Amino acid sequence: MAQEVVFDLCVVGAGPGGYVAALRAAEHGMTVAIIDARQTPGGVCLNEGCIPSKALLDSSEFYQLVRDKAAHHGVLVDGVGLDLKGMMTRKQDVVQRLTDGISFLFKKQKVVSITATVTEITKTEAGFDLLTTDPLYPKIAATKVLLATGSRPVELPVAPFDGERIVSSTQALSLNQVPSHLVVIGGGYIGLELGSVWKRLGSAVTVIEALPRIIANSDTSMSATIQRSLKKQGMVIKTSTRLESVDLQADRIVLRTVFNDVCEEIQCDCLLVAVGRKPNTEGLGLSVLGVNVNAQGRIDVDNDFMTSVEGLYAIGDIVPGPMLAHKASEEALVCIERMVGNAVLDVRYDLIPGVVYTWPEGASVGLTEEQLKASGRSYRKGSSSVIANGRAKAMDEHEGQVVLLADDATGELLGMHIVAPRASEMIAEGVAALRFKATVHDIGFLFHAHPSLSEVIKEAALTMIADR
Repeated sequence: MAQEVVFDLCVVGAGPGGYVAALRAAEHGMTVAIIDARQTPGGVCLNEGCIPSKALLDSSEFYQLVRDKAAHHGVLVDGVGLDLKGMMTRKQDVVQRLTDGISFLFKKQKVVSITATVTEITKTEAGFDLLTTDPLYPKIAATKVLLATGSRPVELPVAPFDGERIVSSTQALSLNQVPSHLVVIGGGYIGLELGSVWKRLGSAVTVIEALPRIIANSDTSMSATIQRSLKKQGMVIKTSTRLESVDLQADRIVLRTVFNDVCEEIQCDCLLVAVGRKPNTEGLGLSVLGVNVNAQGRIDVDNDFMTSVEGLYAIGDIVPGPMLAHKASEEALVCIERMVGNAVLDVRYDLIPGVVYTWPEGASVGLTEEQLKASGRSYRKGSSSVIANGRAKAMDEHEGQVVLLADDATGELLGMHIVAPRASEMIAEGVAALRFKATVHDIGFLFHAHPSLSEVIKEAALTMIADR
């Protein structure tokens, strides 16, 4: 029978922002409902983004290692082949185990998980009423509401998604065959990661980026190193190039691109459009509620993540800042802590690490050299190459470097930019160093296990204090 239930908090969206918030609120003793249209929790990240893409990245790395490098390590493997269906099955198994884990935590913490779409949110004297498509919970009353509805891929007018030949980042995770030639529109982390997956599995891959360089918001040194490495792997990268038109023919896709006013035709059989994401703020009646939405389609919030409407909060991709899962999760924790009165916590947006899971990986935190130059701040720079590292040599890895940027007068670390195997694991040292205002002297004379890739960070720091 349909029923109206009153909760302390209703979370709309069960992604890495929403589910973290729901669980933390329940731990504080709040009664919590979480609503998401998907059958499984985890949002885009667990179901269609971060986790399945990393599963395919690891599987494709493993396939390439066995195919191309095993013999060099003295491991002889005959008849190496690709079972794409099996790889996709493994990917889905990884996703299911993680989403099942979240469902278990919901039950353990007594979070009511509702599979439905929210069709309307209205303000009441006691809080909010939410209308949903769930026949059991058609109307939910909540004292407070937290919006964590995430984002979706941007679609280009000249290349609308058809799910088969013109695909989004989500659809590119489930192709049923390896494209002969995959063209990726967009040289950001999503396009490069998915391009890497299909390149390893046998596709010819061309990346088209309208800006002068790939991973445009990263430090120039990191961008250049990754681009050089990807080109060595056979990926074609065309920067300062824009897509003009797309012609879907019976047996091919013909793209018309422009570089320096020179037109070029490129033929492919699959086109991946990865030019960014847009916030999911439609269909909730936000304008009727009086919620302030900025020019970028994001919801303006205060330091407590409250919108312009009392009791209505928002986090993640729908508020300003980078569209990253770990940013949404951190906002979720701080938002709930502030709800219960722990106002001492804050989100340090200047310490959010960014990672591109190519091979080698790229990871960055803090200021870039371009930002320091633009600010006029006096700084010093140190770097060390992966090629001289003992652990890297044992792994037969040669690409990459660590670049450190520090205040010239004090030596305080200002930025860390890494291109290396498993840079995603190494960057945590940079986050901690920036958080606690460590100097390059602190880093240079800090123990780093030997042999380890992290020693490259130590060596980069030592180059900055050798003559001081």
